[in-house]
Amino acid sequence: MMRTRRFLLGLAGALLLGGAAQAQNCQARLGATDLLEAGKWQMAINPTLPPQQFVDSKGELQGLNVELAKAMAAKMCLEPVFLRMDFPPMIPGLRANRFDTINTGLFWTEERSKLFYMVPYAQQAISVYTLPGSKFEITKFDDLAGHVVGIESATYQERKSREVNAEMVARGLKPIDFRTFSTASETVAALRAGQLEAAINIDETANDFVQKKVAKIWLHGLFGTDITFAFRNRAVADAAAQALNELKADGTYDRLFDKFGMTRLADARFAIRGPGPN
Repeated sequence: MMRTRRFLLGLAGALLLGGAAQAQNCQARLGATDLLEAGKWQMAINPTLPPQQFVDSKGELQGLNVELAKAMAAKMCLEPVFLRMDFPPMIPGLRANRFDTINTGLFWTEERSKLFYMVPYAQQAISVYTLPGSKFEITKFDDLAGHVVGIESATYQERKSREVNAEMVARGLKPIDFRTFSTASETVAALRAGQLEAAINIDETANDFVQKKVAKIWLHGLFGTDITFAFRNRAVADAAAQALNELKADGTYDRLFDKFGMTRLADARFAIRGPGPN
């Protein structure tokens, strides 16, 4: 009994020493002034887009963006801190230096790449869906002309859908009657309440609604583009890109994308895309 106890105590001590040694071996990649708070990577996240980011039944953050960021933080020797908020205040919040990063799958655009340091990490596209039993048949985006359609406000899918709608109107079609909502769940609630005829969201979120049997997808893979982490500081963006390349090399990146069924970035290397802030 005494020998067993000594063995267990020795094993526990070895594990503790091993963990301490591993922590000491983790070399900080960022200076004291690169982050708002030394040692902590503060990220704004909107957990309303499963499987990308969501809250489970226990109130815990889950999803690809959460697990990927935790893995990146481990590579960068940082503590990941997730700040839950709606999407609209994120861009002004990052510009006002309220946090270090937007971690919500921000779509890359030329305009945004001049406001922040953007690191693409995945691809997304847009789906159009209805309730499963809807009689509204949609074979092309033009079929939405003149109909009431729900969409999340201040998102890529809203901006792109409105651009296409303007082109449709220029061709003589009726305008889409867009109704905007703060979250995907609010959009589905309005759809189920009969306030909408159809809705638009990213492919992965629409797929999740189909799995929950609350939606039927008519159009999928529209207007695909890259999604990014957005940073206020170039050094943090460079460190994050390096971490992503390491996660790709050790297989973690592919494992997480397989787990959550999301689309990998086509480019094999991760880096800042665009000029960043002037």
